[in-house]
Parts: sequence; C-alpha cells; structure tokens
Amino acid sequence: MAILKVAQMGHPVLRKKAKALEPTEVRTAPFQKLIDDMMETMHEYAGIGLAGPQVHESLRLFVAGIEQPDGSLRVMPFVNPEVTPLGTVTTEDWEGCLSIPDIRGRVPRPDRIVVRALDRRGKPFEMELSGYPARVVQHETDHLDGVLFFDRMTSLASLTYLEEYSRFWRGHDEDND
Repeated sequence: MAILKVAQMGHPVLRKKAKALEPTEVRTAPFQKLIDDMMETMHEYAGIGLAGPQVHESLRLFVAGIEQPDGSLRVMPFVNPEVTPLGTVTTEDWEGCLSIPDIRGRVPRPDRIVVRALDRRGKPFEMELSGYPARVVQHETDHLDGVLFFDRMTSLASLTYLEEYSRFWRGHDEDND
C-alpha cells in the first residue's frame, strides 16, 4: 500500500465531475489497490473520508469511516454513490477537508439520507444514515461532483482556521452565544 498525494483546493481535478465505474472495473487488481491506498492515505492524514478526485483520480469512488452499532469504525469504499435525503430536516455543523487543510466552516446538510452504491466487489448495497455519518457521505459525494464544502455554505462568516476553531469553537454551539 502507498500514501497518495492529496490534491489541494485550486487543482482542477477537484472541480470536475468524476467518471462512473462498471462493476467489472471495480473488481480489477489496480482498482482494489487504489481502494487500499486511499484507506491508508485517509488514516495517514487523520481523515474520516477521502474521495477519488482528492487523490487525482477522477473516479466515482470514496472511502469513509462509518460508525458501527458496537461503536467501532468501519472504513468502507463507496463506488458510484447516489444520495437521497430522507425528510426535510437539515442541520448546520462544522466541516473540514483534507484538500482544504486547516480551514473549517459550518455547512447545512440534510440530517438523514439513504446512500446506494457498489461495494469493493462491485455488488450494490444501500445504507440509511443520520447525523455525522450522513454528513461525511454527503461531503465525499460532493467531491465526486466537483463541489467543495465552501460551495454549500450559506454564509462564509463561520470560516475559521483550525487553530482558531480549536480555541474558540470546538464543542461550542454558536447559537447559544
């Protein structure tokens, strides 16, 4: 396995719509290696998700850590994901991105979703997610459409550097000021 170079904001690969994959492509050895390398890269940079375009691969693939019922974190690949919001409740919360290092901002997103995708064997699966896991999947799916979290913000007033976020905002609900 290898640590891959992460594309930074400004690189054109982050603004292109990524290419969908056929199930037969998913099962190839090079694609399986890409999945493993992306998982290793995500862990190396202490991320919770990483999309193909972020490692210069314009493919509809991301890996994400999804909390399991027992509290453990399972890192899973999602190929050709399709996200459908469930209900009308949206939540605004903090997001960051490995392609936009050291910046955080509050992003509104649907609180509950269904995601349909292919697994690493090219088999379809479906998951219903809410809260933080739903946010992660939506953030990574956005990367596959050339969308960065800045694009989803309703106001840029919450943009902050990680150091200032850690000092002033972490664990603080700004609505209770």
